[in-house]
Amino acid sequence: MANSKLVPRIMTVGAAQMGPIARSETRASCVERMLVMLREAARKGCQLVVFPELALTTFFPRWYMTDWREVDAFFETEMPNAATAPLFAEAKRLKIGFYLGYAEKTPDGHRFNTAILVDTQGAIVGKYRKIHLPGHAENEPQRPFQHLEKRYFEPGDIGFPVWRTMGGILGMAICNDRRWPETYRVMGLKGVEMLVLGYNTPAINGSALVHSAPEPEHLRQFHNHLVMQAGAYQNSTWVVATAKAGFEEGCSLIGGSCIIAPTGEIVALARSVADELIVADCDLSLCTYGKETVFAFSKHRRIEHYGLIASQTGTIEPA
Repeated sequence: MANSKLVPRIMTVGAAQMGPIARSETRASCVERMLVMLREAARKGCQLVVFPELALTTFFPRWYMTDWREVDAFFETEMPNAATAPLFAEAKRLKIGFYLGYAEKTPDGHRFNTAILVDTQGAIVGKYRKIHLPGHAENEPQRPFQHLEKRYFEPGDIGFPVWRTMGGILGMAICNDRRWPETYRVMGLKGVEMLVLGYNTPAINGSALVHSAPEPEHLRQFHNHLVMQAGAYQNSTWVVATAKAGFEEGCSLIGGSCIIAPTGEIVALARSVADELIVADCDLSLCTYGKETVFAFSKHRRIEHYGLIASQTGTIEPA
């Protein structure tokens, strides 16, 4: 085997799933819940903890709001800020890095669904803004709940960067990004060894109800894991995915937080839809085998036939 003589590079990682966040719950309360899991992660030897998408508030795109002052109450204008400073301070004290998802409003008024990567010294080493925004932009009252990410966020403008930090090459994604193979492949071409992401995923697809296309609830969890396992295997990378889960403001969110090996195998899986920390010792050297054999990109990719992927969005059927 190509990696039989490689020295193991172990990164102990925790996926810190969060149960539901009520609309009335404060950021301070959310941070306190994170601190509980952060300290548990420290006791278990974690070097990195992954929190969910929009971890500081309820999933507000489920509501149609016309007052942008009301909308902006869910957004952060700086990071760290007063509410999150205790998380940064405790992570630095414990020497644990973390991924945190939140709603970002920039100084010039742009709004993004954002995640940051913080190293073991408490420094922000990377920022990612969600690219694949699902849902719709206008109120659709026939839905049981709204999914207005296209109303409240702009598509990310940073691309899919990776960072050499904490002993490995790390990349980030957010929720719906995990469903798109391009997410993994772009970072795979940059040598990613661990892709970390958070998500908020309803147990019922509101679009399916509107369009009378039934999707049994079990498929939501099956697809959640399917796409990430495929992305991990096809790009020979670890994937750490953390849910916001449970019954939140009348909407059921799937759990299924997991840690996936470069073989595509799930090595740790959450059992609940509440606050729960799962942990795995991730050997980054295991990425090498796939990157040098089946998915040795420089040997086997045929980019002369892939142009359509980057030049066309919708489907065009043959005449």
